[in-house]
Amino acid sequence: MTGPTTLDLGPQTRIVARLAAAVSDERLADPTPCPEYAVRHLLGHLLHLSVAFRDAARKNLGATTDTAPDSAVPDLGPGWREALPAVLGELAEAWRDPAAWTGTTRAGGVDLPGAVGGAVAADELVIHAWDLARATGQVYEPDPAALRATYDFLRAAADESGRGGVFGPVLPVPADASLLDRAVALSGRDPGWTPKP
Repeated sequence: MTGPTTLDLGPQTRIVARLAAAVSDERLADPTPCPEYAVRHLLGHLLHLSVAFRDAARKNLGATTDTAPDSAVPDLGPGWREALPAVLGELAEAWRDPAAWTGTTRAGGVDLPGAVGGAVAADELVIHAWDLARATGQVYEPDPAALRATYDFLRAAADESGRGGVFGPVLPVPADASLLDRAVALSGRDPGWTPKP
């Protein structure tokens, strides 16, 4: 599996930041397409993964890059509204360095080529932004370049034997489904998911 040579994650991180900023405190306990996560846990996951992939880009390996994403249910602490957009900006800046896309790095306790790390970062930002938008009733249009990288990454993952537990089973979509719906389905999510009333 390969990733893009380089990709500016800035447009997608700004979209994530805008979606997060629009979430009211009253919605933090609402359900999301991730069954084990409420909105607050999804936002906590976005915060933690942004730190991890920022550090992965910088090759600053340690506790933030060694922790498996399913080691604990993430949550939000005080100051998250300031911390999340700040670290999203740092993530985008770190991946603008061409060196981030070369050699090897680590994220979630897994060693991987830098280019694959960048593709995984794009995937996390695109798919979890969809999760957040769906959970909170927001309109979502991902950055086209990040969406294409995400689709290509997930398509390659779907073609691999032993897909593993990171993604759910690929779900079917109509032939005329949008690229976003196809990517969401490849991640194991139902593109038609809405919160139950």
